Amino acid sequence: MPDHRANPTGRFGTFGGVFTPNTLTILGVIMFLRFGQVVGNSGVWLALAIIALSKTITTLTALSVAAIATNTKVKGGGAYFMISRSLGVEFGGSIGIVFFLAQAISVAMYVIGFTEACVATFPSMAPHADALASTINLLVFVCVFIGAGWTIKLQYGILAVLMISILSFAAGAIGSFEMGRLTENLGAGFTEGQSFFTMFALFFPAATGIMAGANMSGDLKDPAKSIPRGTLLAIAFTGLIYAGMAILMGGSAPRGNLQTSNMVVRELSAVPVLITAGIFAATLSSAIGSMMGAPRILQALARDGIFKRLRFFGVGAGASSEPRRAVVATFVIAQLGILVGELNLIAPIITMFFMVTYGYLNLATFYESYTRNPSYRPTFQWMHWSLALLGTLACAAVMFLIAPLWALIAVIFMAVLHRAIARRQIDVAWGDVRSGAAFERARKDLLKLEEERYHPKNWRPSILAFSGNAGARRSMVVVAHWLCAGRGVLSLAQVISGEVDNLVERRRGQERALRKFIKDEELDAFPAVVVSKELTSGMAALVQCHGLGAFRPNTVMFGWSSDPEQAEEGLDRLRTIANLGKSIILFSAKADEEEDPRVVPLGPIDVWWRGKKNGPLMVLLAHMLVQNPEWRERSIRLLRVVDNEAAQEETERHLRGLLGDARIKATVEVVISSNPIEAIHNTSRYASMVFLGFQLPPEDAPVAPFLAGMERLLEGLGKVILVESAGDAALEV
Repeated sequence: MPDHRANPTGRFGTFGGVFTPNTLTILGVIMFLRFGQVVGNSGVWLALAIIALSKTITTLTALSVAAIATNTKVKGGGAYFMISRSLGVEFGGSIGIVFFLAQAISVAMYVIGFTEACVATFPSMAPHADALASTINLLVFVCVFIGAGWTIKLQYGILAVLMISILSFAAGAIGSFEMGRLTENLGAGFTEGQSFFTMFALFFPAATGIMAGANMSGDLKDPAKSIPRGTLLAIAFTGLIYAGMAILMGGSAPRGNLQTSNMVVRELSAVPVLITAGIFAATLSSAIGSMMGAPRILQALARDGIFKRLRFFGVGAGASSEPRRAVVATFVIAQLGILVGELNLIAPIITMFFMVTYGYLNLATFYESYTRNPSYRPTFQWMHWSLALLGTLACAAVMFLIAPLWALIAVIFMAVLHRAIARRQIDVAWGDVRSGAAFERARKDLLKLEEERYHPKNWRPSILAFSGNAGARRSMVVVAHWLCAGRGVLSLAQVISGEVDNLVERRRGQERALRKFIKDEELDAFPAVVVSKELTSGMAALVQCHGLGAFRPNTVMFGWSSDPEQAEEGLDRLRTIANLGKSIILFSAKADEEEDPRVVPLGPIDVWWRGKKNGPLMVLLAHMLVQNPEWRERSIRLLRVVDNEAAQEETERHLRGLLGDARIKATVEVVISSNPIEAIHNTSRYASMVFLGFQLPPEDAPVAPFLAGMERLLEGLGKVILVESAGDAALEV
């Protein structure tokens, strides 16, 4: 049975599509021109340690790449595709941009390296160095523009030249090998200003070629097989070559020559001209590899539509969808780099971007594995989340080890790009690990909250607001949102009366409408829609079953209605909710229905205290209200009515003590009046919000007197929140 991740349009297998470009990128200029300096300063033992450490980091990254590549159908874009599908569009988009730029500018670096080698070999070409570099860049561009098939064939020839040059070095070094010299060169002999870390920083860029094959993911016959096998094989193969060269150098050249001569490899070679050919092959192959990889990253990025201005580069040419427009863009960027010429300043930041990419790949694998996402089922089994985490930390450490300043610049640049993409709130057609990570964190936190005993000190509003149809009670919903103030949980509830089987589609439609309303109004809320034969039983079911653990509602909110026909049934519902141990909020507003509910009226927030039954909850809700930016300029007044002056001073002292214990900023006013309702009307007529406590009448009590009393209380007031507390909120905590 064929692998479901295979790509029927792919043209290249493991050797041609992954192993060859990876090997050619890893065995580059540093091997020929700088590796002798690493061995001469560090000594053979530490040089082998540097190789081992570098290969360990790249192997950890390769294992992460293997896990991602065998967990999803990898399309074009290599590292960009893998990161965007795991960590999300913000991480993927920022990585796509910087990785494309790094690959494109790398073309210029390799072309300049090729030119410098030519000038060193043929000094007469020095006056024409710029023209030579531009010509080489054009030739690389033409090779890649023709198509990846032609380029891969060309790389086979380059690989052959490279291998012959390495064999020439080995033959010459073996001929002059002496055990006594090897013994002398085993230990370190750092020159002034050099150390293990500087030598590690010098060598490590030679190991950062492991994504050359992954960048060709869209052209591979079977990325899930080719990427893991080709990448790991290239790391092992090049690691053996570097280790063998370190030993041969240590036993065949004096330490002084190793430290000072950039051409020590050619000096030791049996046929020196082959080393020159190898240098040309290494630089040219790296330039071609980058010229092939960069356009495919840009094409994948453009096709995802993250940046609208880049969509032009998403068009492919021919049956294989060659990214020729993106190849032209890469050529232009590389040519600009060649014309500037001074790439030494930007070279460290390019290395940083490679390291950031590797770090993100490890981070993506860590998140996928650690959060135990059920969709994370890689067929590559040799990977554990601890290895991915180790790879992430190692990449970060190497960045700051190589160049702390450039590492900081790279991190800041990535953060700016990430923020810019996040602010656009791009909707994409793929899922990512973030929802799985959030789910896992929430699951663990809910279980932890479930184990801990509730304490009033930790009270937060968890409001279930019966909002009805989306937008039907907009003013009440906005107030509920304010009462949560980003610290509580708000759910908008609707009960549809009827038979469940007949109203399934309507329920789904109403839930979608509520979600849209929540999004349009920018509310922090969840929709909750149920179908029930009776409205009362549906409400009771929602109150009992909605939420999970500590996120079950502790407060139920309704709009106030004085309709006599619905009053008795409405009071029965409120009694049921109260019996279930929930606090009740009734919202009343006499303002014009066309008024924008988000406009905060002038005036103070008045809380009328009548005792500790409802008072603490009212004060806490008022405090939550002023935590919103719209309400921060409003002051809270804690008010109480007394019928004589003798009680005034004691009452004021008591209320101030309550506020002091609660650490809530408010003023205290005690109103002397024999008519409490009249005092409330006169004092709070121009308040922005009024909090009043109430108590439900007994079941056998007549409804009319209660409704009449409530209407008299609300008459002449603007926005009022009526509160009956279940007693789970306290001030003295």
